[in-house]
Amino acid sequence: MLARPVETVRGWLRRFGSRAEAVRRVFTVLLRAVAADPVMPGPAGNRWADAVVAIGAAAAAVAARFAVFTVPLWRWVSAASGGRLLAPGWPGVVDQHELTLTRQWLDL
Repeated sequence: MLARPVETVRGWLRRFGSRAEAVRRVFTVLLRAVAADPVMPGPAGNRWADAVVAIGAAAAAVAARFAVFTVPLWRWVSAASGGRLLAPGWPGVVDQHELTLTRQWLDL
C-alpha cells in the first residue's frame, strides 16, 4: 500500500519500536505545551500503543485549542517531529528547528 520496499517499511517499524518511549515523551511534552488543562493519556498496554496514544492526544489538543484541524494527522505528526519521526537519531539532540517549533507551539 505504501509503494515502498518491504525492507524499508520493516526498518521504519524497527526504528519506531526502538524509540517508542522517547516518541511518547516528545508528544506528551507537546500535549502539555498546547493544552490549557491537559489530560495525560494512561497506559495503553505496550510501548507502541503508549506512543501512538500520546501522538493522538497531542493532535487532539491542537485540534481543540484551535477549533479547526484542517491538516491531516500524519502531516501534523511529521511537522511536530521536524519530518524525522522515522529518521535515524530522532528524537535526539534538540536542533534549531525543534527549538523554533517548540517556541511556536508555546507562543500560540
